[in-house]
Amino acid sequence: MASVYTAEASATGGRDGRAVSNDGVVDVKLAVPKEMGGGGGGANPEQLFAAGFSACFLGAVKYVAGKDKISVPSEAKVTGRVGIGPRDDGTGFGLEVDLKVSLPGLDKATAEKLLKDAEIVCPYAHATKGNIPVRISLA
Repeated sequence: MASVYTAEASATGGRDGRAVSNDGVVDVKLAVPKEMGGGGGGANPEQLFAAGFSACFLGAVKYVAGKDKISVPSEAKVTGRVGIGPRDDGTGFGLEVDLKVSLPGLDKATAEKLLKDAEIVCPYAHATKGNIPVRISLA
């Protein structure tokens, strides 16, 4: 693979710290969520992953739709939910992802085909395939 773009960011302080991209566009305070025993009040890696996966997947939907000459409505939306918890083997933590895709105005068969094709194209879906549970469905 020949990269056409490389993102760079650094984190300090772990889950209670800060994450900053090398160009300064991303600069977020990080905090452990209250549900995980933290104080909240900042973003967390799961939120950032949910946002990135959602944006990437919608981009993939638009890409495959464009190849098929299908117009994606401007109200199209992907809502990502990323869960974290102890792995069943007791050795660490794992993730699970649910993506709910809203494509108003498209018939169900067309929308489902776009989701199937986007799952092949999306680099986040490709990277997670077989590694963590990822469920993709129409909203």
